[in-house]
This record gives sequence, structure tokens and C-alpha cells, in this order.
Amino acid sequence: MKKSILFLFVSFIAFSCGHTVSDADLAKLNGYWEIEEAIMADGEAKEYKVNPTIDYFELKGKEGFRKKVMPQFDGTYRVNDLSEKIAIVNENGKTYISYTTEYAKWKEELLELDEEHLVVKNQHNVEYHYKKPQPFSVK
Repeated sequence: MKKSILFLFVSFIAFSCGHTVSDADLAKLNGYWEIEEAIMADGEAKEYKVNPTIDYFELKGKEGFRKKVMPQFDGTYRVNDLSEKIAIVNENGKTYISYTTEYAKWKEELLELDEEHLVVKNQHNVEYHYKKPQPFSVK
């Protein structure tokens, strides 16, 4: 009996401490995001020190797009016409970013979002940690 109560208590605390993303937080997704690290399903971490591309998100309400952009030495970004449609979806108490292209459809769970950090998890349980990029210039 004591073990059951202890298990329920610990489960409740663990569930309560989970960070959820509110609708008010969603506007923070807008802008440029640079991948910082990926944590594989087995716990192994891969650091990204240099990124040739950065993700640009634009969200209006719960729909928008994501585009890959390439930072240039003069502080600008090179872009192309390719983008992925995104939609924010709430399922079973979790928030997801749903992506759609001509060729594929997938979603990632939105685990954390604030002014400086973005964490998503894909269907293979790989977590991607993003940060706001620091602009650079050779001027």
C-alpha cells in the first residue's frame, strides 16, 4: 500500500513539473533558430558548433511556415523558394508542430519554447535543442 501511494505521489510530481507550451508562448517561435544539440533516443548527445543553415519560423495564429536560410558573412541570409507549411496542433495534452510539404507530412512535439530556447522531439524520440543565432559580420 505504501509503495502504491509513493508511486502515485512521485508520478504526480513528475507529471506536474513537466513544462508545457501555452498559446501565449507560440509567438516566441517566430524568427531565426539555430540547432545547438541533438539528443538521440539512447541519450547520446551530438553538438552542432557550426551550422550552414538556420531555421526561420513565421507563425500567424497557429499556422505558418518554416524555411531553411543560409547565414552570410555580411550578416544577411540567403534564401530560396522552398518552405514547409506548419500548424500548431494540440493532442492529448501535448503541443506539436505539424509540418507539410509536397512530399511528406510529419510532426514534432514542442517540449520547450521561450525567448532564447526551443526544444522539439520527433517520432524517433530525438530531441533537437535550438538557440537564437548570434549574428556575425566581417565588416
